[in-house]
Amino acid sequence: MTVHAAPLPAPDEAARAHSARVVARVREEIAGGGGFLPFTRYMEIALYAPSLGYYVAGARKFGTDGDFVTGPELSPLYGAALAQQAHAILQATGTQRIVELGAGSGALAASMLNALARCGGPTLSASLVYSILEVSPDLRQRQRATIAALAPGAAARVEWLDRLPQDVDGVVVMNEVLDAIAPRVVARRGDAWYERGVAWKDGVLAWEDRPLADPRLLSIARARFPEAGDYASEINPAAEALVGTLARRLRRGALMIVDYGFPRAEYYHPQRSEGTLLGHYRHRSHADPFLWPGLSDLTAHVDFTAIAEAAEAAGMQVAGFATQASFLLGCGILDLLAATGAPESLAYIREAAAVQRLISPAEMGELFKVLLLARGDAAWSSLAVTDMTHRL
Repeated sequence: MTVHAAPLPAPDEAARAHSARVVARVREEIAGGGGFLPFTRYMEIALYAPSLGYYVAGARKFGTDGDFVTGPELSPLYGAALAQQAHAILQATGTQRIVELGAGSGALAASMLNALARCGGPTLSASLVYSILEVSPDLRQRQRATIAALAPGAAARVEWLDRLPQDVDGVVVMNEVLDAIAPRVVARRGDAWYERGVAWKDGVLAWEDRPLADPRLLSIARARFPEAGDYASEINPAAEALVGTLARRLRRGALMIVDYGFPRAEYYHPQRSEGTLLGHYRHRSHADPFLWPGLSDLTAHVDFTAIAEAAEAAGMQVAGFATQASFLLGCGILDLLAATGAPESLAYIREAAAVQRLISPAEMGELFKVLLLARGDAAWSSLAVTDMTHRL
């Protein structure tokens, strides 16, 4: 997702009224918790509370009219590039299923399905099942419409799931999913440790620290945080648990995780002393998690080392770790671009501009990373440019 710091446009009256309802719900839970609500719960309400949360209340999130643009929406070449690696995994493992978690607008599914139909041959295209796990009814409807419009020939291959499959053979795709899973926020002030949460102070939502009582969380924080100085950051047991569950259920195939984040040494760098939480509203980023709850997306960067450890503990192997730029180049995105037409054509010029955003270090190319987790052998052409596994 690309964001730019700039003055935020004010929401209209109806949007402000919706946000007020979200705040009222948060205040109820604060009161029920004795004046303190863990940040994890606050973020779950703000993003996922039925009829209220950002992802389930019906507002447009993706694209130029929403709050951010993701890689699949910039260009179908993004999904076509991922499909090259997915195809290699399906061939190597003899599987014919893709499971996508949190499919957003459906643009990634559509572009991958189209590309797989071209490169997979009639056997794969006839047998492939594309499963989407999506919690938002609004987004499910949008995904159906997107796939019907952009990949009508493959729409019959798509199914929607209400829960994780018990067993998976194939490829699991998570594109900008882990950043939206609510983390726990821990702070160290002097020699004291706290869990950060939310309180109602002077008529507004505000940070509130309580002594950290969870011994496991305290042990993790002590191991990951820098040794000296006041420090606050996120730890995400829920994201790690999700990847661990997926890893245990994946019998043959691979997990392809694309998100913005860092290896652990960079995530918990001494200079990143206030963590990575961000809000996203109308293509602008902000650092106030309490600004317009229900209207603003909330995210935290991914600790890719923790995600890799969770998968390995569940029996999977790290096949590779790369920047989005090197991954897409390894998948042949420049060849896909060349196939769009002559360099002077409007189609080529449009897609070239999108590819530049996807691979440029100043845009999405370096901030976004790709973690490949495998159970079984496959050809990893996406790692031909570089593999940063040693940095995890």
